[in-house]
Amino acid sequence: MGLREIADGYDNTRLTLQRVATHVLARRRWVQTRRFGLRVGADGIATPMFGDDDESLRVVGVTLFRERRIDGEARTTAVSIDGASLRALGAFADVDLAVAFSAGHDTPEIGDLDMPMSVDADAVALITAWYRVGHEALDRTIAAHADAAAAAVQLWPEHFDLAVDLAAGRSRANFGVSPGDAFSAEPYAYVGPWDAARPGDPTYWNAPFGAVLNYAVPRTAADPVQRVAGFFAKGLELLTGAPPRVL
Repeated sequence: MGLREIADGYDNTRLTLQRVATHVLARRRWVQTRRFGLRVGADGIATPMFGDDDESLRVVGVTLFRERRIDGEARTTAVSIDGASLRALGAFADVDLAVAFSAGHDTPEIGDLDMPMSVDADAVALITAWYRVGHEALDRTIAAHADAAAAAVQLWPEHFDLAVDLAAGRSRANFGVSPGDAFSAEPYAYVGPWDAARPGDPTYWNAPFGAVLNYAVPRTAADPVQRVAGFFAKGLELLTGAPPRVL
């Protein structure tokens, strides 16, 4: 799976996409279910199906889709994110943006509701491809460590990272990929132990919260998924003392 070079305008698209994911997709799911975790699919990011109308919201490229049952019939509607205001997207998804919503202490600000948003299709494609690489690497890690009591793989709107937590020795650790944030402007994969233990190779533990693999490494790898999965496996090996297992 090929990964793109990061181009100008990436940060703006990433932050805009997170704002939409948080204040439209996650908020709509929260109102209906009191859950706000999102998912990554083959073509973009989405809510799981929810509610009596089998509703879901998904972002594919620069388009927001809404799927639900209307009068018993499955229907899909769509609107472009590029050029739209957050208020318009909220109205499209029946989201009341006047109601307070939080997905955690780093929830992105709701911002100007009426300012037209700008998103770059290439930047969205990069983010989506990175999430797909991460998801497949996480799936391989979970499959190779069936005893690790894996949680559900979710896209968390607060940090916009795709992550899962696994048993790691006597504690647990978060394994995931981020498209970039306050820690790093570029995407990265990470392992974040829940406790202070950083056993074994000190060069692996290269971040304040654990370990990171910068985007440049898998981007130039022959098999980006395997490179990220190997990074995760190394973290589990160090944390558990068990030999690495990678499918």
